[in-house]
Formats: sequence, structure tokens, C-alpha cells
Amino acid sequence: MHELGIAFHIIKEIDALAEEKSLSSVKGVTLEVGEVSGVVPRYLEDVWKWACENRSKHMSGCKLTIVVTKGISYCKSCNKTYPTLPTGRKCPHCQSEDTYLVEGNEVLIQSIQVDDESAE
Repeated sequence: MHELGIAFHIIKEIDALAEEKSLSSVKGVTLEVGEVSGVVPRYLEDVWKWACENRSKHMSGCKLTIVVTKGISYCKSCNKTYPTLPTGRKCPHCQSEDTYLVEGNEVLIQSIQVDDESAE
């Protein structure tokens, strides 16, 4: 399960930001997780609380919100985009496999909610 490592990485990035901005606590984090990123949102949610409590001095009790973004592929043969999951590499418009993933494999920090009293 690589979700624990991902949680550690996100916490490290947010802790560094909290130090830089002199924030005492981070109350919530919203992540964008692509549906073809290889990250299982439920597993990330399962390890989040433990990771925040044990690896962060700013994120105790931090709430995690995950927004799943759709996988979208582009076909170089017919110049159309399509949802990736139903057909994978094969374009449903022209059946070509000359395609590539445009979005849906990312894990991004979308927003961070801080305690108003700790913000600069």
C-alpha cells in the first residue's frame, strides 16, 4: 500500500508551508486524485488520521477531503478526447490505439484550510 507514503509526502509539504507561513494548525486538506493515478482514495483516507497524528506537528485532527478527477485520453488519429476507464488505450471513436492520457493520473493539493487564529 503506497498510500501511506503518499500521505507522508503530502504532510511533509504542508508542514513546510505551515512553518514558512507561521501557521499553528491546519484543519483540512482537499486533494485532487486522478481515477487512473493508482491511488485508492479509501486507503488514503484509512491512513490519513494516523499519519497526521504521528508525522505532523501542525495537522493533528486534520480533515481530508478527496475529489476524484476523471481520466481523459486524447486520440492522435481522430483528434478527439474520451473517458479513459471504459476503453483504456483504444479510442471509442475510431478504434485507434494511438492515444495518450491527458488527465486523471495526478495527485494534487487543491486547498488547505487553516485555523483563522494561526494565519498571518
